[in-house]
Amino acid sequence: MTSARKDPVKLRISDVARHAGVSAATVSRVMNGNPSVDPALAERVQAAAAELGYSASPLARSLALGKTQTVAVLVPDLGNPTFQATLRMFSRTAAGDGYHVLVADSAEVAGDEAALALQARRRTDGILLVAPRMPDDELAALLPQLSPVVLVNRPAGLGAPVVAADYAEGIRQLIAHLRELGHRRILYLAGVTGSASHARRLAAIADARHAHPELEILEAACGTGFADGAAAADEVTRSGATAVLAYNDLVAMGLLSALHERGVTVPADVSVVGFDDIPFAPYTTPPLTTVAVPAEEMGALAWTALRRLLDTQEEAAPVVLAPALALRGSTAAPPRR
Repeated sequence: MTSARKDPVKLRISDVARHAGVSAATVSRVMNGNPSVDPALAERVQAAAAELGYSASPLARSLALGKTQTVAVLVPDLGNPTFQATLRMFSRTAAGDGYHVLVADSAEVAGDEAALALQARRRTDGILLVAPRMPDDELAALLPQLSPVVLVNRPAGLGAPVVAADYAEGIRQLIAHLRELGHRRILYLAGVTGSASHARRLAAIADARHAHPELEILEAACGTGFADGAAAADEVTRSGATAVLAYNDLVAMGLLSALHERGVTVPADVSVVGFDDIPFAPYTTPPLTTVAVPAEEMGALAWTALRRLLDTQEEAAPVVLAPALALRGSTAAPPRR
């Protein structure tokens, strides 16, 4: 081999091939990690590349392998800290394996999800759908077009690996806590009607009504954000409920603020619970009782499931994680009336 060294920007595989005394195809196989190349030959090619200062272009490598080394994530609302936590850990673990992440936000519009998912998938090697809002039948019909695909917070059996939190169990824990405190009239501030996690919340509420006939659990349409919770304050005071079960922590926080403006004291006048245990929950006034969803763990497990599909086409078994009750200052025994 000669000692001539070219400008790395202008180097090509053919230069490395000449320097190592092998074919360009052999260099390509070595650079792409093909195990069929003789180890001694591979070492010679790597030494030549190092001596010349050559490194394979990521774009050229992707074209050679037929891969982009990029995966997509579709979330319903990037402003929700729970989705942020799942996305953050998914991105970190994917980056550790050499993958980039493309993110799309459907802004809670279920009708836009299919088009956004298909568009993102065309540019990537696989996709993660985080809590998609579309109905089960539409989602099941879409999944073959997106494969490889992993779902977060949807039921198993739709045709893709699933990583989910047990939202029904979280609601059971919160209702049990309120019932033990003595609350018998509870108002549930409902979230997105198309959400699968909302459906599981409703199922747990129905079970609680059946198991405890003395409980009166009312329901009011609400939403998923701060403003939705604040707008529900008048409904809360009119309902006569002694406790409020908010769809999530954002709704609960908006409600806490609006109740304070109206002179309603939490928890002396009414107890409030959230759902998710986002980072702000311990710092509200009073600190918010909620259930902690293991969002970061879900993100890491989702990447593991997607990487398995990318590498082996094998589906991982469904994973369901239980939330943990976080008791804080926003709940107490009901006031005497």
